[in-house]
Amino acid sequence: KETGKGTGLGLSMVYGMVRQANGFINVYSEPGKGTTFKIYIPRSDEETIVKEEKEEASSFAASGTILLVEDEDMVRQLTSEMLEAIGYRALAAANPEEALTLIDSAETNIDLVITDVVMPGMSGKELIENIEGIRPGIRVLFMSGYTTDVIAHRGVLDEGVHFIQKPFSIGDLARKILHALK
Repeated sequence: KETGKGTGLGLSMVYGMVRQANGFINVYSEPGKGTTFKIYIPRSDEETIVKEEKEEASSFAASGTILLVEDEDMVRQLTSEMLEAIGYRALAAANPEEALTLIDSAETNIDLVITDVVMPGMSGKELIENIEGIRPGIRVLFMSGYTTDVIAHRGVLDEGVHFIQKPFSIGDLARKILHALK
């Protein structure tokens, strides 16, 4: 990636998803030849996991508007779909500047901002500080592919903020949102 483009979390996200599925990854790399990743996930003929996730999502029937700020297209799309499946209206922004434009011009009430912590140009914490100037007291849920310990150790987030680690399930997301809205 070009300097300043992306956060380099792609592989850690893949690793997290593969580990959640009880799988593993083999990596083979040779200078000048390239890198090969082989992902192994246990085979299953059962559809129960997907069915359970959908049932769990419908048990959280919710409403309201959530501003989602995520610079990775796939993660933003998937999270938007999760939010809508739970019952929220999702306003998606690809970067902090787009989010600030939506906050500034949005005539609708935004109940919660979900933002990635690490983004090019402006961190999630800096974004929320700017949003607070426009909409004081707005509720926030931070998300990151980094663990809570790494985020806290680097001083990126204050203690006691609402946080969800990527990758997350739709049920985890619904629970974290409910907790952040209390």
